[in-house]
Amino acid sequence: MIDSDIIWHQATVTRERRSQQNGHRSAVLWFTGLSGAGKSTLAHSVEEKLYQLGCRTIVLDGDNVRHGLCGDLAFTDNDRKENLRRIGEVSKLFIDAGVLTLTAFISPF
Repeated sequence: MIDSDIIWHQATVTRERRSQQNGHRSAVLWFTGLSGAGKSTLAHSVEEKLYQLGCRTIVLDGDNVRHGLCGDLAFTDNDRKENLRRIGEVSKLFIDAGVLTLTAFISPF
């Protein structure tokens, strides 16, 4: 539940304006599969190609985010759901920033 004192501030620099400046739209490419399936390898390979084309990119890798943002989570069902919820929220921020966001996560739910 959001406190009634918390007000959304509407920015003047919008996703659309960032897309125009970048020369491309933002999107999320979500790579999923079993452990060791090559999700991270594929995501980084795609990122490299997009970067060479002049795109603004970021890879959110499951192992990497568990070193920081999700470092407090274990591997219970609830923690796995929270891990993905956080990544979804971070992805939304990158989308608003005009970035092509590639995620590489085991997504069991």
